[in-house]
Amino acid sequence: MTFDWWTLGLQTVNVLVLFWILSHFLFRPVSEIIAKRQAAAMDELGRARADRARAEAALAEARARDDDVAQQRAALLSEAQEGAERARQHLLEEARQEAAGLRAGAEAEARRLRREAEAAMQDAAADLAVEISQRLLARLPGPGASAGFIDGLAKAVAELPEQTRQGLGAAGPVAIRAACALGPEETRALADRLAAVLGREVALSVSVDPALIAGLELDAPHAVVRNHFRADLDRIRQELGAHG
Repeated sequence: MTFDWWTLGLQTVNVLVLFWILSHFLFRPVSEIIAKRQAAAMDELGRARADRARAEAALAEARARDDDVAQQRAALLSEAQEGAERARQHLLEEARQEAAGLRAGAEAEARRLRREAEAAMQDAAADLAVEISQRLLARLPGPGASAGFIDGLAKAVAELPEQTRQGLGAAGPVAIRAACALGPEETRALADRLAAVLGREVALSVSVDPALIAGLELDAPHAVVRNHFRADLDRIRQELGAHG
């Protein structure tokens, strides 16, 4: 067996040429295509990652907005509940105040009506007392309606201030009103009792006033001395009214 170096050399050249042709026309374009494809894939992957990141950010933002909306909703609900409670308390307070005002007004009205009823009853009682007194005194003899009041009138005159007593009768007769006409003896008795308390004689001018019911009244410029049933009943009526 012989070894042909020319054949080996030619085959080697053929192999080298084949490698050059493959690398120039096949490997390099394929590598460039692969590199381009890899670059495009990386770009797509980058864009996908960016899109995913934006989607995740949008989702996080949406969730944050949802949380914020939920918090705002909870705050609004709480504020609305608090406002409703305040309004309810305000309405209850107004209702209580109105009820208290109505109750106070009703109580005041009831007290006023009671006072008016009591006053009316007191007035009616006083009027009834006056009417009873008038009817009872109408049955008494005429002199009896005034004779019993002479001493009381004289005593009241004695209690007047000294200057007032000195002025009685100084300018003319002392005016005397009687519930009924005085007889001569009653007139004389009245004059004597007044002379005793005044220390001097005084002239009397006696007139009749049935409104006194029973008793006497002395009228002077600076004093009025009453000793009759009408004055007593008027005083009782005033006291009853004051107590009411």
